[in-house]
Amino acid sequence: MAKILVIDDEEQLRDLLKQMLSRDGHEVQTAFDGVEGMRMFGQFNPDLVITDIIMPNKDGIEVITELLCSNSGTPIIAISGGRRAITAEFNLESAELLGVKGILSKPFTRDQLRETVQYALGL
Repeated sequence: MAKILVIDDEEQLRDLLKQMLSRDGHEVQTAFDGVEGMRMFGQFNPDLVITDIIMPNKDGIEVITELLCSNSGTPIIAISGGRRAITAEFNLESAELLGVKGILSKPFTRDQLRETVQYALGL
């Protein structure tokens, strides 16, 4: 299956995403913020990046912009819960305008994750 990099500052969610994606046969690496995520991207060379939007040090919009400018062609899924629903919606709309392959608003189901991953990977 695919190599997936998950970038999220919430440890529980990172672990849960890794567990769910691994069960589907994917190889998963995780990072706790955008700085570590970009370093891991260069080392891991993933087929897909799933990034939270609101993170310390380097947020998801910065990660998305950097990845898109690198012309790597790696599809990106943006996830956000924001502090409020309206904030999450705005963040995800911003990510969508930048050109991510999918968006997920927290909380999301395993089926929603699976469908979005399959779509982003072109499966």
